[in-house]
Amino acid sequence: MRAMVLDAPGRPLRLADLPDPEPRPGQVLLDVHACGVCRTDLHLLDGEVAVPDPPVVPGHQIVGRVVAGDGFEPGTRVGVPWLGWTDGTCRFCRGGRENLCPQARFTGRDIDGGFAERAVADARFCFALPEGLDDLHVAPLLCAGLIGYRALRMAGDAERVGLYGFGASAHLLCQVAVWQGRRVFAFTRPGDAEGQAFACSLGAEWAGGSDEPPPEPLDAALIFAPAGPLVTTALRALERGGVVVCAGIHMSDIPSFPYEDLWLEREIRSVANLTRRDGEELLALAPRVPLRTTVTPYPLERANEALDDLRHGRFEGAAVLRIR
Repeated sequence: MRAMVLDAPGRPLRLADLPDPEPRPGQVLLDVHACGVCRTDLHLLDGEVAVPDPPVVPGHQIVGRVVAGDGFEPGTRVGVPWLGWTDGTCRFCRGGRENLCPQARFTGRDIDGGFAERAVADARFCFALPEGLDDLHVAPLLCAGLIGYRALRMAGDAERVGLYGFGASAHLLCQVAVWQGRRVFAFTRPGDAEGQAFACSLGAEWAGGSDEPPPEPLDAALIFAPAGPLVTTALRALERGGVVVCAGIHMSDIPSFPYEDLWLEREIRSVANLTRRDGEELLALAPRVPLRTTVTPYPLERANEALDDLRHGRFEGAAVLRIR
């Protein structure tokens, strides 16, 4: 099978011919049809998130059809997310917080992922997918959507929600938040008029640069861009009792700030990974909204180009590798 391989941080992905993987008990073998390209893939490529045992096949927003294995009938369309395995026995797994399992293994980092024609996955961590979206358009739900959804849950009942960094996650989350009756304020790179118009087309009532204050205080600010200074910017935009949710797996250092900015019961918290409950809830919600994903497709062999375009913000929404 053809696959894009990460040999070491700092190197471009390499196109290789690899043996087809073989499923073990409890796993499924998939023909991969599409795989979303995520900023986490960039963090792996740049060495900002460690890869314990390279080489590895990246990609953790996998859409495929079951060829063989346990738990699903052959031909079933499933999605595979970032969280690829947990021990199921630790205090976090037992308490419904499997996203914090210390032994967790992640698709495209610890387990070969979906930048390939075939992949294997733990059947417990595969989701049956809704029929309303085709392979390319459902792929971004499996990480961009799920992480955004978990971040929104951590915002509680916030009415005025700010989204900092209007990329793959935010363009999905904006639609969910508006459908829930919340008011959305979108923050893009300064001067990105196209991105701001895109946000408004998805229901944001205001959009501006991340260097601008919102027209009124926010009850919650969700940060998707990996820029630590946005945390202090967002904190100053909060209403009393508001929360800043950092939704990325990696972020640059957060600058110091005066206690006054945090006072009056404001909070800063992070999102780590996802749970299967997050996936089940979002995938059930997607047809009801209904969620519209904006995607730019690339063939498998152009994965490096997709990553570079993601790095430089050259497309709206999400990039997806079309593999079959």
